[in-house]
Parts: sequence; structure tokens; C-alpha cells
Amino acid sequence: MRILSVIIMAFCTIGALAQNALIHQPVASPDGQQIAFCYQGDIWTANSNGSNPKRITAHTAYDQNPVWSADGSRIYFTSNRFGNSDIFSMKSGGSAVTQHTFNSVSDNLTGVFGDHIFFTTDREFAQVEWEPELAQVAIIGGTPEQLLTTTGRDARLSPNGRLVALTKGSCRIAREAYSGSANRDIWVYDTQNDTYHQITTDPHNDFNAYWINDTTLIFQSGRTKKYNLYTVTLSENGAKASAPQALTNFETQGLFEFSYGGGMVLAMQRDRLLKIDANTGAVNEIAIAPEGERVVLAFENKSFSSDANQVVPSPKGKMLAFEVRGEIFVKKNDKEIKRSVNISRSPYRDVEPQWLDKDHLLFVSDREGQKDIYMAQAQNLSDSVLYRSLRFRIKNLTNSKASERDILMSPDGKKIAYSKDNQLIVAEISTSGLRNAKVLLDHWDQVEDLSWSPDSQWLAYSHEDLNFNAEVYIHKADGSQARVNVSMHPKGDIMPRWSPDGSKLGFSSNRNNSDYDVWFTWLKKSDWEKTGYDWEDEPEADKKDKDKKVNVQIDFEDIYKRQKQITSYTEGEFIRGFSKDGKTLYYTTGNWSRGNAKVDSDLYSISWEAKDRKAITEKNARPRGVVFDAKNENAYYLQKGGIKKLKLDGAKVEGRPFTAKMKLDYKEEEKQLFEEAWAALDQRFYDPNFHGRDWDALKSEYRPLAMKASTRTDFVAMFNWMLGQINASHMGMYNRNLYPYIKKVKTGQLGAAFKNVPNGLSVVSVTPNTPADRIESKLLPGDIIKEVNGEVLTAQTNIFQLLEAQAGEKVILKIQRQGVNKELVIEPASSTSDAKYDAWVTQKRKLVDTYSNGRLGYLHIEGMNWTSFERFERELMAAGHGKEGIVIDVRYNGGGWTTDYLMAVLNVQQHAYTVPRGAAKDLAKEHANFKHTYPFSERLPLASWTKPSIALCNQNSYSNAEIFSHAYQNLEIGKLVGNPTFGAVISTGGQGLIDGSYVRIPFRGWYNHRTEKNMDFVPAIPDITVLNAPDEKAKNTDSQLKRAVDELLADL
Repeated sequence: MRILSVIIMAFCTIGALAQNALIHQPVASPDGQQIAFCYQGDIWTANSNGSNPKRITAHTAYDQNPVWSADGSRIYFTSNRFGNSDIFSMKSGGSAVTQHTFNSVSDNLTGVFGDHIFFTTDREFAQVEWEPELAQVAIIGGTPEQLLTTTGRDARLSPNGRLVALTKGSCRIAREAYSGSANRDIWVYDTQNDTYHQITTDPHNDFNAYWINDTTLIFQSGRTKKYNLYTVTLSENGAKASAPQALTNFETQGLFEFSYGGGMVLAMQRDRLLKIDANTGAVNEIAIAPEGERVVLAFENKSFSSDANQVVPSPKGKMLAFEVRGEIFVKKNDKEIKRSVNISRSPYRDVEPQWLDKDHLLFVSDREGQKDIYMAQAQNLSDSVLYRSLRFRIKNLTNSKASERDILMSPDGKKIAYSKDNQLIVAEISTSGLRNAKVLLDHWDQVEDLSWSPDSQWLAYSHEDLNFNAEVYIHKADGSQARVNVSMHPKGDIMPRWSPDGSKLGFSSNRNNSDYDVWFTWLKKSDWEKTGYDWEDEPEADKKDKDKKVNVQIDFEDIYKRQKQITSYTEGEFIRGFSKDGKTLYYTTGNWSRGNAKVDSDLYSISWEAKDRKAITEKNARPRGVVFDAKNENAYYLQKGGIKKLKLDGAKVEGRPFTAKMKLDYKEEEKQLFEEAWAALDQRFYDPNFHGRDWDALKSEYRPLAMKASTRTDFVAMFNWMLGQINASHMGMYNRNLYPYIKKVKTGQLGAAFKNVPNGLSVVSVTPNTPADRIESKLLPGDIIKEVNGEVLTAQTNIFQLLEAQAGEKVILKIQRQGVNKELVIEPASSTSDAKYDAWVTQKRKLVDTYSNGRLGYLHIEGMNWTSFERFERELMAAGHGKEGIVIDVRYNGGGWTTDYLMAVLNVQQHAYTVPRGAAKDLAKEHANFKHTYPFSERLPLASWTKPSIALCNQNSYSNAEIFSHAYQNLEIGKLVGNPTFGAVISTGGQGLIDGSYVRIPFRGWYNHRTEKNMDFVPAIPDITVLNAPDEKAKNTDSQLKRAVDELLADL
């Protein structure tokens, strides 16, 4: 039985659910009498007519993907019981559970054939590919071995044991209407002739093929833009003998999944379990209602002492308001008292607390279906203190169909600034509500980083233009004056903060090498003109002057010229505020630059003269959400979810502990998650027409299904099915760790592939620069491992089970090398992914050297990020040194942002040449010998390449790697060779959700400047299209690379 760490549980049975439960992965037993399926994260069985459903696993992990043994006595399944997917089996009644794979990479079951289990994994063969490798392990045990000489999925053996069907391609299944080069296709491998045959060539997804007999496959296809089932006939060697034929023709609702077993096709169409005749396509629905006494976790009383967001002190500093998991709390501003009062008490997302006065608290909530501004007060008016109240009055102050958010009270407590969709609004506010709302700005993009001037007359904010350059603006709060750009720079200027004395406006800017620094602007020209001596002679303000009301005066003429840089470190400095007298600035560090400097995130102070820098926190405390109280005497911030108070005079830091209690209703929370994520996409998805899909209708269709989900994992999967209907890239909901109760096991990795032999484990290959390749612990192909730490390897021993928890530890291997026994001491690694990538690149570089007879260099760009760009610059010199040209490879590149940097490197044109003293004896006669020399490294901020080049792309060149491919063609740098790219170019952001999960949102479309086509649908088409065979990697060939080399050599 599952162990559930809860305080309160709702005792309700599954039978209370609707008749059609949302089950997954149904599969019939070999005799057709039973069905196994996944529900509530467990494996269940039922009779073939849906009757007598029984739970046969009960574990805190997620058990899925059941597969029957040939005789029906056992069920194999995949489970994350040890922190990653492994393969298990049990008797069909649920007892005698056996674990078959042991590795901290994910192993996912595809089938059981004869005496072996087929599965996908990521061990030694898969290096850069987007598909997993295919492996097998004997049912009786032993170490897994490589199954095929290619990567792929869904490997299944034909009944006669000759052919293996598999799926190749990497497009996510939820994109039902995807059409492009990254689609999934069905292939068949002939074990007798060692040949691969492509069975489907439609540009839509074809996948998950099952054998009906030795020459007939049934598979799922999106070629009608709705998933249906097709059959195809093959010859005895696995070649396609006829065109695929449709078995089903669902026009409005495609199939989620299907299986074939026991002569029975079972499929899920939304929440309907269908039995489909494999010959006629006739459909019958099977009603299945899992029932049982096992309870479902419905709600939990939970207490939080961290995970706080957005702390705000009350006007007089007596109380603190903060948010935890979508609830607003109030506590005393005390270092001892932890008690906190839940003000909002709802399953909705309540955020952004702001004090109207000591007795009234504002916040933003989506409880009416959109974000509105609410006001909370004590219900007992005789005692108006929120902290002492047990009941509260909650009033909606806006109640419009628009989204109001980003609220900020003015210092005088009389006005509020907020965003209404993309409008900037200022309104008068009192306990009666809002009035005299004024639209200051109505723009395509909302403003960020709102900040009130100390006299409540001005607003400052950052705002992006259509070139996505953020500038800092000052705007009169009553709208009587047009806004003024006070930063005026082509780099990003953000986070404006007013000094309390009204003399300065601070901000952060990345204008210096894309690294954010703290700057400020003098608001008055007279202050800017003062010299150091003038400031030294400035009289100290007395107490009356310090408490005098500030009247901000701004000289706008040439204000952008009155800027002063305060910090110039490489840490990324972000202003948080000023001291009361405006002489000290406070900032946090953290690398937001596009470099990869590793820096700590801490809070610092520094004088306005860029002196006296002091650390307030240390050791990467990661402070965030820094706010100042009304008198600018204290600052408050969050540190690892806890609340901290900083007394500015003396920089004393104290904790403000809290205990925030709430009742979590998980089903209600899922409703909130769905609504919140849907609304975020509704407001921010880049195409307001949602690629021609009715977004409201999709909500109506998928919300009931998501609410039927029996686990949070299934809920997320159903939401992502809805997103797939939009057919856009860079989308998805991603959940936080939903399995805190499972034991996580890490396996040590040696960096070698193995084959089982009678007297141990034979080494097949070794990846360079892994533990198995080190001088002291080198393994050689042909070595036989006989013992691990004294444990003798038998036919049933899985070496990875013996390597559990051994990463970084010394392990003794007893091996036999050429008949001689010896011992090695090896230290397994936690991962070998970097070494596998380097090995792949080295192999390609050797091929280019062979294909070109040493004339060309080779570079692979792993990702469009700063680390990869720095590697590109570094290796450009090494790979290109002494070469006539270079091959640039962006295959299997997942994207990023560095295309324009790469274009700058590749587009350099030499306009002069130089000759230094000593290089020539007679300049007049010899200077022309130096026409190819120029001090590039001295004169350019980036590397340069002026020799010929050619580029390679494929279906897994994604996002910014596609932008590179388009740009390479459009700017006519050279030829593009390979396979069309994925067709997935879009700018993406995201939004955090109430439970800590995250929804990814494409917010900006990309169009090809030359063709004017949307690059999320139209890939980069190579000038020369070449398709690699599935097994070229295993044979150490690369047709795409060979053609690229031949083309570049011909052009030299």
C-alpha cells in the first residue's frame, strides 16, 4: 500500500467518479480475456468486457505501460520507484515484483519477446541524437545490451523473430497535426540481411507499430491531422509491399493511444476505451469503472515555514503581508512570533499584496476568471486589525473582463498604479474603491518595474520597443505630460528606482559587454554640474530637513546625458533601492548577462560615488523581492523562501519566521492550474488566432478531461494534449517533483558498453575520457569483467545494480585480459554525457579529415548558448588552422540565441591588410604577399572567419539553430547541406503556476526576411538535401558530411 504523508485525507472511493474513467495504456492479455491498464499511477486489470477492475500495484511512484508476458502469467511495466524509469515485472495478480533494469538513466519498456525485454534507454550508443537507443535485457537477468545499430522507439519483434519494427523521429506526439522533417516514421529492420526499410514517408507522425502477423503492421498516424489507425503489408524481408490503408477514420477526435495484443486492438479516444476490429475497423466501446477501497488523497492541511513570495511591510511597519502558494498571509513584524493569518483562503491564485492602510490590504486574484484587484479587511469592524481577525471581508475593486495586475500603491497612500491588460492605469483609491482612473499608456506591451517618485507625482518604469530594447521612462502620474525616455541607449535599461530625497533615478543597464551594472541619472542639472568639492562643501541636512516633504524637480532637457555608472563588476548588479538620504545604493548580484560567469547572488550596498562597497549577505544567499518600508529605515527581502529584515542603519539582518497554514484541496488546485495556465496563454500566445484553432472551444473540450485525471502527472499530460492541438513549438506544462516519497538512486557510470558472456561481462566499447578510459582504470574492448567489489558476475547479474550509489567512490573490478586475471580500481562518474558528446564530435572531425584529405576543418555547435559560442570561438582557431575551409555543423542543436554572434563571425569582410616590421625585407616589393593578414583579434570584439565554409543541418536543428540555417542561406555565406530543419522557430517565455509548476508560452513569432514565411511552420530547406541511413553512425559513415565536404572542395 502507498505510504502517504498527509494530515487529513478525504475518504472517497473511485466508484464516485464518472462512469468513463480516464485510464491509460490499455492492453489485452494474450488470450484476450483480460485488459491491463494504468490508472491513478498504478497498474490495474479487468475482464475484457471491462468488468471486475482490480488494482494490482499500489506504490507512491508512477507505474505505467503494462505489457503481458507471452503466456499471460506476468505483467511487465515501467516505474519511477527509484527516481527514474526502470522496468519491473510481477505475477498477473500483482505479487512477486521483480526489477529488471538498474540505471539512473530512464529505461522505458517497449515489449517482451521470447526471453528478452526490449526497452529504450540512454547509455553509451546515443550521444547527440534526439532519439533514445534501443536495448534488450534477458528476462532471467544480466546486463542490458544494445539491440539495434540505430536510435529509435517502439521496437517490437515480428512473430517469426526475423523483423524488428521501430519508430524514428522526435516530434512530440501531442502535436497531432505536425507536418515536417522531424515527424515520426515507421521503419523495419531485417535481422537476416542487416538492412533497414522505411515503411512510412508521410510528413505527419506515424508511430507505435504492432505486428498483426509476420507481414502486417498496424500503427497510429496523424496524416489526416487526427490520429487514426492504419495497416501496411510488408514483404518477408520487411520492405513495404503496399501503401498504408486506413483502418479508422475519426474526423473530430483522434486517438490518444492504442495497443494490439491477444488479437485485440484497444484504443483510448479521450476517456472512451474502444475495442477496434483489426480487419474491418468496427468500433465497440468498453465501459470500465475502476473501483476499490483504496482512498484518494483529496486534501491536506499543510504548514509552510518557507516558500514565501512578495513580502510587504504595513505603512507603520507593525505587520508584514506575504504570499505562499497563492494565499495571502499577515504576520506581526516580529523576530519571535511565527503565527500568520491567512487572509485570502481560496483555491485561486492570490498574489501581489499591497497595503492601502494599516487595516486594509489589497491583492490581485483570478477568482472571478480573470485577474482583478481585491481589498481585504477585518469583518469585525470593532477590531479592524487584520492580524487579530478570524473572518474577513473581500471586495472586488475592478471586476472587469480585462486583467488587472502589477499593482503599486503611491507613497502618500492616495493613488494606485497598475496594468490593465497592456494599459498603464493610475487611479485614486480609498476604502470605498477606485475612482478617476486615468490611462497613461496603451501599448502592445505592458510596462515593467513600476516605481513611484517619493512625492507621488511621477512614475518610472521600463518598457520595450518592437526591437525589444528596454528603456527607462519617467511619466507624470496625472497624465499631463508625455513620458520621457531618460536612459536612451540601444542596450537594456531596467528596474528604475527613485532616491527618497528626489535627487536621483537609479536603474540597471547591460550596456557594457551585456553585463548588468548599476547606474543613476541626476534629475536636476544643477546637481549634475556640482564638482567633488561642491559636494564636500554641501552642508549636512538637519533633522527638520530630513523629515521635510520631498518635492521632486526634474530637468528633462538632455537628461539622458546626466548618467553615472556606479558598479562595473562581472557579477550582474541589479539596483534595489536607496538609503533615505540618497547617498547609498543597494543592489543584488546574479548573472543575467549572456556570458557564463559563475557568480554568487547576494545583497550589497555602495555609495553614490561608487565607493565603500559592502556585502550585506554572503555565500550565495540569493536574496530576492527586496522592498523598503515607508520611512526607508528598513528593507525586507526573501532568502530561500524565508523572510529577512535589514535595518539600513548598521546593516543588521534579522529573520522574520512564519508559520503559514492552509488546506490544500488538490482537485480544486487542478482547476486553478488549468484556468491559470489557459489564461496565461490566452493573453500571451503570439498568434491571437491560435494557428486557426478555437482556443475557447479547446478549453471546453479538454478541461473536463483534465479534471478526470487521476494523478497530477495525468493532468499535466492532458493539458499538454490540448496545447498540441495549437500545433506550435516551444509549448508545454512542466510539473514540479510530484513524487517526494520515492527513493532516488544514482548509478555510477563507467563509460563502457557490454555484452554478456558465459564467464562474466565482455567490454564491447569504451567512450574516451570516461572512467573506463583513464590510465589507471583503463578497460579495453575484449576485457571480461568477472567481479565488482568481490561480487562474482553470473548470468543473472546486472552490473549496474552493483554500481548503485557508487558514483565518485572507488570500485574494484576483477577483469580477465587476454587470459590473464588482474584488478583495476575505477571511480565511476555520475554522468558521461559530456564525454559522449566529445566522442561524437571527434568521430565527425576524423571523417572530415579523411573525406577532405586534410584540407578542411570541422566544427559542431552543440547549442546556441554562450558556452557553445565560446567553444566555437576557441575551436574555430584550432579546427580552421592551416585549413582551406571549414564545415559548420548545427545538426542536433537544440537552439538558444547566438545566431547573430555567429553571423558576425562568419560575415567579416577584410577591407585592408597590414605588414609589421620584420615580416618583409622590402615593403615595396613584398607587401602584396600579406593580403590575407589583418589584426582581427585586436580590432574585433568577436572571432572572425574569412575563408570559405559550408553548413550542415538536419531535422533536429531546432529553434535558433534553424535561424542560423536560414540566415546562413539568406546572407549567402555558403551552401546548406542536409535535411530540412524541424520547423520550430519562435520566442518563448513562461509563467509559474500556483503549485510551482510552469507553463511555457511562445510570445513572439519569427518570419523569414526573404520569404516572409512563418519559421514555426516553414523549415530551412537545404540547398542540397541528403538523408542519412539509420545505421550510418554504427558503420562510421556520414553521407551528409561527405556531401558537404565534396561540395566545399569543389567550390574552393
